[in-house]
Amino acid sequence: MSQQPSVSPQAPLLPPVLLPPTEPVTAPDGTTHHDGITYASTPGYRPRLLDLHRPATDQAVPVVVWIHGGGWADGDRRYPPPTVSPELLFGSVLSAGLAVATIDYRHSLEAAFPAQLHDVRAAIRYLRHFAAELGLDPARLALWGESAGAHLALLAALAPATGPGGTDLEGDQGVTGPSSGDITAVVDWYGPTELVSGAAAFPAALTESPLGNPALTLVGGGPDTQPGLLRTASPVTYADEPAPPLLIIHGTADQIVPYSQSTLLADRLAPHSSVELIPVPGADHIFVDAVDVKGLVARSVGFLAHHLTGPRG
Repeated sequence: MSQQPSVSPQAPLLPPVLLPPTEPVTAPDGTTHHDGITYASTPGYRPRLLDLHRPATDQAVPVVVWIHGGGWADGDRRYPPPTVSPELLFGSVLSAGLAVATIDYRHSLEAAFPAQLHDVRAAIRYLRHFAAELGLDPARLALWGESAGAHLALLAALAPATGPGGTDLEGDQGVTGPSSGDITAVVDWYGPTELVSGAAAFPAALTESPLGNPALTLVGGGPDTQPGLLRTASPVTYADEPAPPLLIIHGTADQIVPYSQSTLLADRLAPHSSVELIPVPGADHIFVDAVDVKGLVARSVGFLAHHLTGPRG
């Protein structure tokens, strides 16, 4: 076994290194998969990783960035919610002729908000920086998230680089050259949109857990957290400006993120943006008790394909 080089305790931490994409693996059907690409790294944290699945074509393809949920404190880029298999979700995107990048981000006990948004925007910049090597069209990039991941997708599409009070919402993680904006479309599956009242609405089973209230933990505070921090982290704060085309799908019986969170955002965006809200009657969080989850996936992929492959105007 080779010996690892020793490092002096006094040696300064090395600056983050921009790593190129991993080598792709080609499946028998011609699709390719890049596993564990490091899109950003910070000394003292685990590296931020993404996987890229790409359809079998020699042409540059649009890309969908999938952002997992988990209350900002859990979750994994490789796994959708348990009601949707990875084969169904990611396979449907590939079958539509789109690439899908699945990303990890720092959880709330690793770093407080806006670190999670910084990571999402860093992943977008990375994909655009290496678009030629990855076979992607950098001008056609959409976001799709569920629960906490949908919240981050909405923020990445709606929020400016500088938020209220001068908060840096762009970050300098990873690649800093390409734009993280100009998002083509967004799919929001039951994402929290207004955290000031939403924090109080979380059920006791969540707020009394060892992690505490998910929204308060996200912004690094306890019961006395200033409402201004929660407003900065709320997508509705930025809903008075035009937004990319948005599809929202939300269960009407959601006991974790109330359906009213989605109606609030849709109503605020409707006067100046293209937004469609699809209620799922009787469905709880992660579409538990939904009659046709496969149909919801198809509706979402169809929406993304329409906006990513059609003419831009």
